[in-house]
Amino acid sequence: MSRTKGEISKFIEKYYLHFNAASLVDAAKAYEEQLDNGAKMMVTLAGAMSTAELGKIFAEMIRQDKVHIISCTGANLEEDIMNLVAHSHYKRVPNYRDLTPQEEWDLMEGGLNRVTDTCIPEEEAFRRLQKHIYKIWKDADDKGERYLPHEYMYKLLLSGVLEQYYEIDVKDSWMYAAAQKNLPIIVPGWEDSTMGNIFASYVVKGSLKAQTMKSGIEYMTYLTDWYTNNSDNGVGFFQIGGGIAGDFPICVVPMLYQDLERTETPFWSYFCQISDSTTSYGSYSGAVPNEKITWGKLDINTPKFIIESDATIVAPLIFAYLLDM
Repeated sequence: MSRTKGEISKFIEKYYLHFNAASLVDAAKAYEEQLDNGAKMMVTLAGAMSTAELGKIFAEMIRQDKVHIISCTGANLEEDIMNLVAHSHYKRVPNYRDLTPQEEWDLMEGGLNRVTDTCIPEEEAFRRLQKHIYKIWKDADDKGERYLPHEYMYKLLLSGVLEQYYEIDVKDSWMYAAAQKNLPIIVPGWEDSTMGNIFASYVVKGSLKAQTMKSGIEYMTYLTDWYTNNSDNGVGFFQIGGGIAGDFPICVVPMLYQDLERTETPFWSYFCQISDSTTSYGSYSGAVPNEKITWGKLDINTPKFIIESDATIVAPLIFAYLLDM
C-alpha cells in the first residue's frame, strides 16, 4: 500500500540502520504489513506508560484503528484518567536518583507518590477518581449487576462527571479514545492497582460485594471469545514492557489450542516486545521470542522482534511511523 510518510518516519528510515535502531524500523514496517493484510493488533501496556503520557500518541493510534484490543495493568488503566483530571498537580523530580530516604518520606507525607521522576498527587488524582467511581460501583452493586474493571472506567468517562476536572486536552487520553470506541481491554491482575485496593477496602467494610467486579478468569473467557471471532486474518501481539499485561493474554492461544482442543486456532501472527529486561536464567520478560514457540504461542514463521530499549523512547517512534508522521 502506497503511503506518504512524514518527517519522523523519514528520519528513522534514514538513520536507524543497525542494532536496536534497525529492529525498531523492522518492527514498525512489519506491524504496518500486518494491518495491510487485514490482521488485528493487540497492544499490551506494562510499566508506567500512562504516567509517561504515552496517551498523547497512543490515543491517535486508537482513533485511527491501528490497535484493536489492549491488555494493560490496572495502574495504566487508572493513571491515564488521573493524568486527565489532575495533570497540573503532578510534580516532576528530575534528580530522583539523588533523593534521600527522608526526602522520599517527605514526598509521601505531602501526598505525592513517586514513579521514577514523576509524582502522582494522591488527593487530586486518587481521591478524585474514588469519589466518582464508588458511585458507579455502588449503583451496580445495588442492582446486582457485574462488570469488568475497564467497563466501570468506561462508564465513568462517558458519564461526563469528570469533565469539570479536565486539565489536558481530552484527545491526549488513550482511555477516553478507547471508551469512545468501546475498545476491548484486558486488565489482568486489576486488584494490584490503586482502584483495585480501594474496591477491596469497600468489600472489607461491607459496602460492596466482591462479585460486583468480574474476575481475571472472566477476562480470559472474554479474550477467548474475542480471539476466536477476530483471528481469521491473524492477530499480532505488540508488547510494551513485560509482566502480567503481556504474560496473561499471550496464553489465550495455547489455551484454545491445547486445553480447548481447538486445533484450528491460529498462532499469534506477529510478535514484538520493547523491553529493557535482559535475557537471563528463568526470566520470562527477558526470554527470547523463540522460547514462546515451545509453549504454543508463536509459530515458526511468526515475525518476531525484540527491541531492548526504553519503551518511552521507542513506542512513540513506532507509533509515529504507523501514523505516517
